[in-house]
Amino acid sequence: MVHSLERIDLGPTAPGTTRTLRLHRFGAAGGRPKAFIQASLHAGETPAMLAAHHLLRLLLQAEVEGRITGEIVLLPYANPVGLSQHFMGEIAGRYDMAGSGNFNRAWPDLAAPLLGMIGERLTDDAAGNVALIRGEMRALVEALRPVKEVDRLRKALAFEACDADVVLDLHCDDESLLHLFLVPQSWPDGADLAAELGAHAVLLAEDSGGGSFDEAFSGPWLRLAAAFPDRPIPLPCFSTTVELRGFPDVNDALAEADAAALFRFLQRRGLIAGDPGPLPPLACDATRLDACDTMKAPAAGIVSYRAGLGRTVRKGEVVADLIDPAADDPEAGRSTLVAGTDGLVLSRRTHKYVFPGSSVAKIVGREPLPYRTGLLLED
Repeated sequence: MVHSLERIDLGPTAPGTTRTLRLHRFGAAGGRPKAFIQASLHAGETPAMLAAHHLLRLLLQAEVEGRITGEIVLLPYANPVGLSQHFMGEIAGRYDMAGSGNFNRAWPDLAAPLLGMIGERLTDDAAGNVALIRGEMRALVEALRPVKEVDRLRKALAFEACDADVVLDLHCDDESLLHLFLVPQSWPDGADLAAELGAHAVLLAEDSGGGSFDEAFSGPWLRLAAAFPDRPIPLPCFSTTVELRGFPDVNDALAEADAAALFRFLQRRGLIAGDPGPLPPLACDATRLDACDTMKAPAAGIVSYRAGLGRTVRKGEVVADLIDPAADDPEAGRSTLVAGTDGLVLSRRTHKYVFPGSSVAKIVGREPLPYRTGLLLED
């Protein structure tokens, strides 16, 4: 199979300025199954880019050996707009400084226009319905006429992802254990990816709010199936956000292991020939996202943690102390932050000075929490 490198020009934003995506395509365009893999949509999330770097090396070798059996599209960096945004020596790649907000929100809603377009064309043939819907999705994205640079970026990424069988959106959290986000209908189908990567949590939500990238390509199938219950519409897109630990976890050893795990997953999904070996045991079961307690700082101060990543805590247990450096009385300037549920400490803050409302820790519980309403994926 032939490997090709495609460059997608996002157009000038000012005289002499333009940014480019690099898209590596393995296998024949239109081949099945198709996988779309992108790294660092939040541009500063470096672990994803390093893992993609090592995955690219493995895919190039597999291509030389003639082992690519499907179509694989890999973007080693998904967001050159965010990568160009620096402030005082730091990449500020989570939000578009031109005003479009979080790069991983407000992705195109492909279900809404399809609801009025395909009803009379659906049949009792599930495979035919999938082909019809995929074709219409691509046509909808292709018809977009973006003006802003960030919208041209969105169109380019969505065009390749919208008809894929597998969509892997590689991110990282703050200081974190490896975990996945999935729609509930993709579990336990996604257990192979969770096992290969050694995920410590798999968080399930059908509509977490905000229009995240992964849900833009799994969610439409669920909405269409609900709208046309008399026609067979399966969920042919396994789409997930993969959180490759935290910002500090950037080294070749971790990235090589993650890339090898992703490569074996692609083998299991029929995209690469060869024996991936026995599937590792799962390190966790899947849990509902609304059972995950996101602890918030009630005031500004310094966070000093008592509970480390991977620790199992009980509801009401002290996870961290919050220290007010302006307090005249050091003892009066300390307060405790407690867990809102029994569960696993999944993530913490890298920067220990916090503001009111800052996320301090995430604890993976099992029982839905009544106060988890609104946007479950934090902005």
